[in-house]
Amino acid sequence: MHTKRILFFATVCLLISGNVFAEDKVITLGGKDGWSQVQRMDGVEIGSGRYGYDCIQLDTNGRNVSDATDLLLDFEDKQFGDISGHYNIEENKMQYSSSAKMGSGSGLSRGTGGIRLSGTPSSIFGKSGLTGSFVIEFWLCPSIAENGEVVLSWRSSRTERNYPLYQMISASFYNNHLRWDFTNVFNGYKENGGEISVSSSRTIIPNVWAHHSLSYDDDTGLIEYRIDGRLEDMRYATTNSREHGGSIYSPYLGVPADMEICPSYTGRIDDFHIQRSAKTESSAQLRYDSYRKTGGRFVTSPLLASRCASLTRVDAVTSEPAQTDVVMYVRAGDNYFNWNENEPEWIPVSNHGEIENVSGLYFQLAVELYPDGNGSKTPSVTQIDVHYQEVPSPLPPFTLIAEPGNGQVTLSWSYSVDDAAGGYYVYYGERPGEYLGREAYQGQSPVNVGNTAKVTLTGLKNGKIYYFAIATYSKYDDRIVGTLSKEVYARPLRK
Repeated sequence: MHTKRILFFATVCLLISGNVFAEDKVITLGGKDGWSQVQRMDGVEIGSGRYGYDCIQLDTNGRNVSDATDLLLDFEDKQFGDISGHYNIEENKMQYSSSAKMGSGSGLSRGTGGIRLSGTPSSIFGKSGLTGSFVIEFWLCPSIAENGEVVLSWRSSRTERNYPLYQMISASFYNNHLRWDFTNVFNGYKENGGEISVSSSRTIIPNVWAHHSLSYDDDTGLIEYRIDGRLEDMRYATTNSREHGGSIYSPYLGVPADMEICPSYTGRIDDFHIQRSAKTESSAQLRYDSYRKTGGRFVTSPLLASRCASLTRVDAVTSEPAQTDVVMYVRAGDNYFNWNENEPEWIPVSNHGEIENVSGLYFQLAVELYPDGNGSKTPSVTQIDVHYQEVPSPLPPFTLIAEPGNGQVTLSWSYSVDDAAGGYYVYYGERPGEYLGREAYQGQSPVNVGNTAKVTLTGLKNGKIYYFAIATYSKYDDRIVGTLSKEVYARPLRK
């Protein structure tokens, strides 16, 4: 007999711990439902995923405006403009192209003219004087790289000792190489007709994107030209053409003049950027990788499940090229208003793997995406199915009777037929459907009366009508409350 009791008790515990009455539920993110439940996106963007649905993938490694930004044309909008606000577009003959290196758009030039910009007094090319350190960089995908094609052109003049000097800055193609020419730009430099040039050592390959960067450091006089972060050519704008021992010829611009981008060029250009500081040689700061090596992350809003819901599995539809990764984290709780970035703790989970001991009213997911080692490939997530088990709410009593008395009302009801019933809450108030009562000596509405079928609420006012309803709570957790019973009313009277 004793052995049978032990076996019976163990069976009951097993059924409860295994949530034998639990229902399987799914919350779908992405797919045909879209990504409206994503709360925050860092370094990621919406792209084209599997089955024709939107996906979340790494954002391309485009430039952002900073305090050092002088000009930024990212070509993301069909109406091109300088994001920094330092330049105005006076004329535009370029077209928008969805074939881009950074982001979703680039500028397409067909050799019939480009973009002409005028600088404001707050810009480098919008005023006369010393420029200081600067970087000019862009992504370029030429169609033919023909001799004489011009990617950048600035022409002006300045006066030196009452003698006018023609000035020019240009980047143009010559024998399948891109050459930068600075004519009478570096103050005091007279050799070679006042012209300093740097040129690519490699051959420019048509229809291939490459990152071009021309930098000038006003502290050393160093001019560097790099393609995809590799040094192509360098010059010191100093009296001895070396880093040490000579004086620096600093660039000095004369009369403000318009700058032209791609005035006679055939191909695409992306993320044209001018910065008011010299750049280091590290590839991380040059940022010529298609995707940031640090990856990106998105976090969902807290997802409403139900009381004591248990997360069981996360199924994600992903695309993960070689060496890329998608890493997922979850957390749960009953009140997300006190959550922060680190609390509750994020728990790593594997795709399609079983999840244990994660339960609450709300679930939240964080997903990290990492590119390959070359920063050239991105993973993506098209859909996420969040699987959880929900303990069903118990059924309410089928009958409820209210008997008024002197300053009290006695309620009686039939026990719930639900096997998960653990007790009852009594709701009361002064208006139909509004159970905001506070007068009963037993407490404010709702009153937990335990697992009984009868209760008397005392301390009520004679002559006032009260409305009542009963709800059953679960024997597994009294926070799991079912729907309300039918409503009854009674008016306490002194007899």
